[in-house]
Amino acid sequence: MISRMDSPPSPRPTEPDLFLPLVAWIEEQLDTPLTLELIAQRAGLSAYHFSRLFTARMGRSVMAHVRGRRLVRGARRLATEPELKLVELAFDCGFESQEAFSRAFKRVFGVSPGRFRDGFALNQITPIEGEFPMNAPRTLSTAVTRLPELVRLDAFSVAGPSRRFDNASKSEIPQLWSTLVGALPLKGQSPSWATYGVVWSVDRDSGSFQYMAGVGLSVSVGVSASATERELPKGFTVKEIPAATYVVFRIALNGSALHPQVKSAMATIWSELIPASGLRVADSPDFELYDGRFAPDQPGAVIDFHVPVEV
Repeated sequence: MISRMDSPPSPRPTEPDLFLPLVAWIEEQLDTPLTLELIAQRAGLSAYHFSRLFTARMGRSVMAHVRGRRLVRGARRLATEPELKLVELAFDCGFESQEAFSRAFKRVFGVSPGRFRDGFALNQITPIEGEFPMNAPRTLSTAVTRLPELVRLDAFSVAGPSRRFDNASKSEIPQLWSTLVGALPLKGQSPSWATYGVVWSVDRDSGSFQYMAGVGLSVSVGVSASATERELPKGFTVKEIPAATYVVFRIALNGSALHPQVKSAMATIWSELIPASGLRVADSPDFELYDGRFAPDQPGAVIDFHVPVEV
């Protein structure tokens, strides 16, 4: 689901010659001790000034980027080097102990390194890797367009971890995706590998909502959902999406961190595009649809956001 959509003119990067070589240098130094001060010195800036520039450009702090890149690379080694000892990998990733490495790994991937090694495939790392891009993103705004036709979908079921979020906690949504990816494949999962970010039970006054990171199920809606739920990992549930008509907004990504782009796109959709459409939103779940080939770190990758409407 890669789109060659036309993009608006790109704003001029604030630091056109700084980030591309610097992020490439960080990638080459992941096996060595790295600090904010050392990286800022490489950039020729003060730690304070560099830290603000880096966070604005990459969507996360300097050392969060370093830790994320080390963990993603460590995950790939776990999947391809069956004889690799965890303690050696922990030291190679810059952690002082295996325990510290395991805690950090579980926070990002939702499972322990041992569980990851037993049940993970390389293509399942992609959604998480998109949160820690190895390259400095091009400075582009997130493009959102409404697809011209309304879409009618039959009822279907989605399974995964869910949780209630509000404005203060919604930055933690990526943790649900880590938990989901760490448990894949699920029993009864649809073979398409498409994933869904489902929102329902929205309280407009408090700004809270229920969110699920899930995959589609092959089972018939309402027939074996309860039985399927008993076979899911602890904390996972089944959400039934009723038949509905949707207006679809296509979000074209620019290669930078995923969550800030989705947040920006949702603000545009709800505050501008839906009011301008003249459509009335129906009382039914809305959802983000990620194609099974979704690569969030690739400029031009798209998310189709489905909003149910009355017809």
